Amino acid sequence: MKLSFKEQSTRSLLKFLLAPLIINFIIELCSRRSLGDTFGYIFGSPLVFLYNSLIILATLSIVLLFKRRTFFFTLITTIWIGFGITNGIILSNRVTPFTATDLTLADLGLGIISKYLSPTVTNLIAGFLIVVAIGIVFLFFKGPKYKGKLNYKKNILIVASVWAFLFLSTKVTLGFNVIASYFGNIAFAYEDYGFPYCFSNTLLNTGIDKPKDYSEEKIASISDLIASNNTSNELSSDAILLASTEGGLNHETDSDKPNIVMVQLESFFDPTLVKYLQFSEDPVPNFRKLMENYSSGYLTVPSVGAGTANTEFEVLTGMSLQFFGPGEYPYKTILQESTAESVSYDLKELGYSTHAIHNNKGTFYGRNFVFSQLGFDTFTSLEYMNVEEYTPKDWAKDFYLTDEILKSLNSTEGSDFVYTISVQAHGDYPKEQILENPKIEVSGLPDEETTNAFTYYINQLYEVDQFVGELVEALSNIDEDTVLVLFGDHLPTLGFKDEDLVNNSIFQTEYVIWSNFDMPKNDQDLTAYQLTSTVLNSLNIDNGVLTKFHNQFKNTNDYLNDLKLLQYDMLYGEHYIYGGTNPFIATDLKMGTYDISITDVYEETTTTEEVEDLETIASSEDPETIEEIDELEGKKNLVVKGENFNEFSKIYINGKYTKTVFIDSNTLMVNNITLEPNSSIVVTQRTTGGGKLGSTNEFIYPIVAEQ
Repeated sequence: MKLSFKEQSTRSLLKFLLAPLIINFIIELCSRRSLGDTFGYIFGSPLVFLYNSLIILATLSIVLLFKRRTFFFTLITTIWIGFGITNGIILSNRVTPFTATDLTLADLGLGIISKYLSPTVTNLIAGFLIVVAIGIVFLFFKGPKYKGKLNYKKNILIVASVWAFLFLSTKVTLGFNVIASYFGNIAFAYEDYGFPYCFSNTLLNTGIDKPKDYSEEKIASISDLIASNNTSNELSSDAILLASTEGGLNHETDSDKPNIVMVQLESFFDPTLVKYLQFSEDPVPNFRKLMENYSSGYLTVPSVGAGTANTEFEVLTGMSLQFFGPGEYPYKTILQESTAESVSYDLKELGYSTHAIHNNKGTFYGRNFVFSQLGFDTFTSLEYMNVEEYTPKDWAKDFYLTDEILKSLNSTEGSDFVYTISVQAHGDYPKEQILENPKIEVSGLPDEETTNAFTYYINQLYEVDQFVGELVEALSNIDEDTVLVLFGDHLPTLGFKDEDLVNNSIFQTEYVIWSNFDMPKNDQDLTAYQLTSTVLNSLNIDNGVLTKFHNQFKNTNDYLNDLKLLQYDMLYGEHYIYGGTNPFIATDLKMGTYDISITDVYEETTTTEEVEDLETIASSEDPETIEEIDELEGKKNLVVKGENFNEFSKIYINGKYTKTVFIDSNTLMVNNITLEPNSSIVVTQRTTGGGKLGSTNEFIYPIVAEQ
């Protein structure tokens, strides 16, 4: 029986109102991965669930403005449910949920997805996305259209009313604390306030909100306080003690300042802090010994299970992430637009050379650009190292960092600041047994899969601790005064809760400050944004606005309010603290500590004996490399000689990438090739995915004289 117009309209309205509830349910089910938890959330917080459904309804309302309503309804629904599924997948591999910032990190996610998902699962996801995309395109061209005449005035009024109601509801729910605008713990916020609201918040709420009392006069008053307090108390108690200690440093008389090496250890903490774990032996004996004998304590970091770059940002700049948008990565937002005061800039004023080192790809978090915005002179990434050993999850081993740190220290005559980011203990932590005979056995866990994951992590942690011991020994033997700061960037993604830990906080790692000269032991708990200023204070170095500010005011009542004012002024305001102009100019960042260069290019026909020799000296035992060398026999090949080549060194001929055979650190080869006269030969360090990080000098070959 045909429905009347009124009945059809009523039914359409009911469908339109019911759809957001169903979509929201699916999103939360995907995110929480449990029917019980999902219903517990719905019935435990019905107003929150309805508010999140209203957000979805508002986005769906725009379909009224188009005739292809089925297409736009399907598209918006697919995006919402797709985000929910993505959040579920991400939460199965890390603690931090899916945020809008992750969309800007999509290239990074694609680069490491193989470390988290099997090829089969990855291919299934790719296939599913292709089918969905084809279906949506089909709907656009072949889907049904609204046959009536669109009443744009009426429909615009309806859409505007829905969005106005959403805006009003947001004000009311915030006012009655049904939802919150600040996320102290973003993972808990997603659980309490729902995915649609929290994700939308991370999309719309970025940067630092302008403080109500921000003004030139207010910043001047803070600046005056810093100046007056610094004048009346030029040396802190720690610095005075250090200066009076035999062998200590007094920079008023000593021209040489100590090297400062900071090592940010991936997912590193003392696992004996976990109440229910037992080990066959101590997983971190070197770090524990250092903590017993040198300044150390807990370090409060801004994230759990992920967010390495945010801990890095706090340590380098002295700025707190709590004032930024939830889930924001300043590396991907403000530092793409502006430089920022950092310990690198502050130490460069004292004549330091500044170096960054990371045994992962140089483009990760955009570091190959961001580090120039933070004042570094050089950046040595994985593409500039000779790494041959990787973990079963394909992360570079950390012991290679010792040589890279020493290279940086030896690359200059004066003092050096070296910031190193490790990667070995990075997740995912496999639930299947990967290690047949683990050095350390782990017990106290409920099942075999969890035991396998913890066993893998703990044994990687043990190797990282061995690297720590080797690094300390190496720095003990150099002639220059050197300070080493070691700290964890965040806890691993192993499902810890506050109550599982002796220190009752999943946001705390640990730090230790070692030196090869006498320094007083001063244990204290710090935040990541206070760590560097504390280290500099102990060395009687007070360069930098935030260095002075933290050391003088971190125990005062207005500390956080004034810190927010300074951060806003430095990054988003009028730079009153600097006299109205940002004084920090981006550096000409040099990739790698030492130059990669071409010294000669020539052609040769490879004999059987030469092929055998090449196979013998080839640094890689990769069968594909040996196979490529076998193909050289009897062919005319291009040989490029130079310095500091590695497996990431690729030959470009006349601007085009050419398949390159890596022979050794001085030799690259292209087989079976005929060159045009005056061809341009360049060697480029090429990262995974094809990104170019740096190139050598141009070499013209063969040179043909003009007639």
